[in-house]
Amino acid sequence: MSYSLPSLPYAYDALEPHFDKQTMEIHHTKHHQTYVNNANAALEGTEFANLPVDELITKLDQLPADKKGPLRNNAGGHANHSLFWKGLKTGTTLQGDLKAAIEKDFGSVEKFQEEFEKAAATRFGSGWAWLVKKGDKLAVVSTANQDNPLMGEAVAGVSGFPIIGLDVWEHAYYLKYQNKRPDYIKAFWNVVNWDEAAARFATAQ
Repeated sequence: MSYSLPSLPYAYDALEPHFDKQTMEIHHTKHHQTYVNNANAALEGTEFANLPVDELITKLDQLPADKKGPLRNNAGGHANHSLFWKGLKTGTTLQGDLKAAIEKDFGSVEKFQEEFEKAAATRFGSGWAWLVKKGDKLAVVSTANQDNPLMGEAVAGVSGFPIIGLDVWEHAYYLKYQNKRPDYIKAFWNVVNWDEAAARFATAQ
């Protein structure tokens, strides 16, 4: 089984004006496709080639030494982007159990958003900001490059089950927002798919 680029569940312009069509198209068809291609090349002929990507990235320590780096970066990129696309949609609402858990663990939705925005804005260079379920609590964490909390603390420096993730690599926003990463982060709240986040939170329970 080789990995393939997942189709987006919406048109490239569906998230306008918050995320622009050109960025979405390049991000999906060029950047994500490259991660898929490189991951498949690194996995070819290994015993790990049939693992789902979310499982593979939890087993990086079991990979041959020459495969660890390429798969950390490229299988990580495939896993992160696959989650990212599903996590985007206009018109959904934070409600129910996830909203209650956010209010319990952060004090308020506003305090959660503030902490998430800070994690996304202060991630030096390229990386991601995440809302994760860790044990019985929600937490905000960030990772470098294409690391994912599922990789665990020994690899990614953090751990947890991702509920939402925001790509803060420049390729995710530079065409529209140039160097204004905070504006892009603010725009993210208009396109979070809270239905998908709620489903992931329920899975993590």
